[in-house]
Amino acid sequence: MSAFKYSLNSSTIKPAPVLEKIRAAAAAGYSAIELWHDDLDRHVAEGGTLQDVRKALDDTGLEVPTTVMLKGWCRPDGPEYDAGIAECRRRLEQSVIVGAKHAVAGPPHGEVDYELAGRRYRELLEMGLEMGVRPAMEYLGFAQQVNSIADALDIMERSGHPEATIVLDPFHDFRGGAGHEDIARLRPEQIAVCHFDDAPADPPASEQRDPDRVLPGDGVIDLPRFVALLRQVGYSGWVSLELFREDLWQRDPEEVARLGLERMRAICEG
Repeated sequence: MSAFKYSLNSSTIKPAPVLEKIRAAAAAGYSAIELWHDDLDRHVAEGGTLQDVRKALDDTGLEVPTTVMLKGWCRPDGPEYDAGIAECRRRLEQSVIVGAKHAVAGPPHGEVDYELAGRRYRELLEMGLEMGVRPAMEYLGFAQQVNSIADALDIMERSGHPEATIVLDPFHDFRGGAGHEDIARLRPEQIAVCHFDDAPADPPASEQRDPDRVLPGDGVIDLPRFVALLRQVGYSGWVSLELFREDLWQRDPEEVARLGLERMRAICEG
């Protein structure tokens, strides 16, 4: 029996419409699906409603660990910040309608004022919690500064908010170069979701981007160590397959989802 619950990040089967993604995830045996706001916007633009999405989720029994992603929340006062936070509010409203527990807050790129980031993350959290969803701090291995667990944790700690959470990702640990060991600094309730993926030996880690990710077990990341650290801190939440591969996008979505779940289980339960 796995200590974890399994989710599919819908980027893994990106071209499919959102209702097909939900169907495929449920048919493949997942208990949850992470939804991207771009997919929700596309569904509405094509004549659907967010209530359609919620009904499909309810009919299949799938939970929504997160929606992806919130941007523009970490800027100084001014028109750009006002526009960014208004878009965050719109997306959080979508998160609430589809029943998401968390919304992924993408990190600021470039040079970062960590005091400002901590304050802005606190404000974002307070806004989300008032609506019923928790923004979760993400780090990206290819970001200039917020590219490790430690960097995201720094912002979380500076926020001073007891509801601050993080999105973990072995690819970003590998890409950013800091590795997984700072998982040991976390409490399980601080982890919103763990994305799950692998990375090839070539190109070099410092040159890799999202499309370079590979299925778990096909790369060189020490995923058993990643899993061991999650167990060490007592995490038993969502492990979510997140890939961005053109070759997988050309295949049957349910087939890809099934293969990914098999790979995750082989590592997480092996």
